[in-house]
Amino acid sequence: QVQLVESGGGLAQPGGSLRLSCTATGKIYYVAPMAWYRQAPGKQRELVARITSGGTTVYADSVKGRFTISRDNAKNSVYLHLSSLKPEDTALYSCTALILSTPGERSVDYWGRGTQVTVSS
Repeated sequence: QVQLVESGGGLAQPGGSLRLSCTATGKIYYVAPMAWYRQAPGKQRELVARITSGGTTVYADSVKGRFTISRDNAKNSVYLHLSSLKPEDTALYSCTALILSTPGERSVDYWGRGTQVTVSS
């Protein structure tokens, strides 16, 4: 069984910063791409940032230059540094990872439960 657990959300002021963390635990042989998504009330879930095991990154246009995704392969963890926060960044942030538990079997896409980020003065 594999689990993803996020942490680091909370309340921040406009212009402030937060750092989100997500760690995968359980039966893990290999972790392929990891990503952060967010969903605001009444809106569809959207990709925020994605990072491959080799470190190649992709960002949503709305967060480019403000958010930075990184990962620690040894810890099966992915991080998201949020800076220059805006009220429209308020959302539930969830991490996802494509994980291979047993060689020869299919990789599975796992999701965490999410951590709330609220940007307000």
